[in-house]
Amino acid sequence: MSATPHLAPHTTPYATLLSFTRYVGRTGPGKAVFVGGLRRQRESRSGFNPHGSLVKALKADIQFRTGGTHLRAITALVKPRWRPLYAILTAGALTYLDSLGQPPTAQLVRTRDAIGMVGGLTVKINPHFGLDLGRGRHQAVRLHFDEQPPPEETAMATLHLMGRHMQAVLPGAEPVLVDVRRGTVLRGEPSAGSGEMERWLAGEAAAFSAMWGAVA
Repeated sequence: MSATPHLAPHTTPYATLLSFTRYVGRTGPGKAVFVGGLRRQRESRSGFNPHGSLVKALKADIQFRTGGTHLRAITALVKPRWRPLYAILTAGALTYLDSLGQPPTAQLVRTRDAIGMVGGLTVKINPHFGLDLGRGRHQAVRLHFDEQPPPEETAMATLHLMGRHMQAVLPGAEPVLVDVRRGTVLRGEPSAGSGEMERWLAGEAAAFSAMWGAVA
């Protein structure tokens, strides 16, 4: 008789900014299902990012001021299974690129990843890129690729956590979340209560860790 496989008991809770903010945007039983999937994925070391080529193309168009040349070309270069997705994403990415000016006046700058603790949960804070907008203005940019716009909770958590760790990520920068499919930019509310936000995120993180430990 074969034994039912179990995840290693030493697996500790850990989340990227993407996974944690996707988690807080879910409700009800969907939260536990999502966390269970994350832990199994981590244990099996599986996972694939289909958006990497689009990010590189967008960054190239910003860096070299090529007005969308790289974005327009990338759909034909990816594997056929990804071309319908890229056709949709590219349209929104071009809208976002246009918002930076033509040619874009923004300059691409390097960001650094940061490791944050949220209610005892380790979260990796990792923007996709940084922008120098001139006149001392900078942005740390995180991209949202999902079919649906980011839930309010996801957007708030993303912007707050990037802002909280901005000194390590890109000092003095404004955190922004770009909804790629729609080409829109989301920004945080300066008046949002930091203490209340921290308490909410700490509670979400504690529940995340509990669900992680309960997965078998």
